Amino acid sequence: MSLSAEALAKIDRELTKYPPEHRQAAVMSALRIAQTEKGWLSKETISEVADYLGIPAIAALEVATFYNMYELEPVGKYKITVCTNISCMLRDSSEIVEHLQKRLGIGFNETTADERFTLKEGECMGCCGGAPLFHINNSEMHEFLTPEKVDQILEGLDK
Repeated sequence: MSLSAEALAKIDRELTKYPPEHRQAAVMSALRIAQTEKGWLSKETISEVADYLGIPAIAALEVATFYNMYELEPVGKYKITVCTNISCMLRDSSEIVEHLQKRLGIGFNETTADERFTLKEGECMGCCGGAPLFHINNSEMHEFLTPEKVDQILEGLDK
């Protein structure tokens, strides 16, 4: 297995939330754990997760390809997903996108040459009152963005 013992222990903890005959119910959590460890989900990693859960590989692949939080190709250390849906758009998310693209020198679905940043476009993140906003690595949300605030956030990330 290429997943670490720590990752497998985390998956085991997730499995305790479901009856033993429903191990497939932990597939989303298991994929998230694998992606956190590996940085992205290769077909081999998805198959490994499926084998560990005792489910067909296609069942795990269907989940990984359906949800946009899973990365099927390598991404930068920091994946920035900017909401460009209507509420954020009305509150100038386009200014944030333009600022990020200029500062990072990349467009959507691209990664900086140093592999530090990947820029993604996201759908509504459910925090319209804090628009415009973005997520970093699917886990850290920043709201009420301005170009100045974006610069502060980027400068605060470790190298």
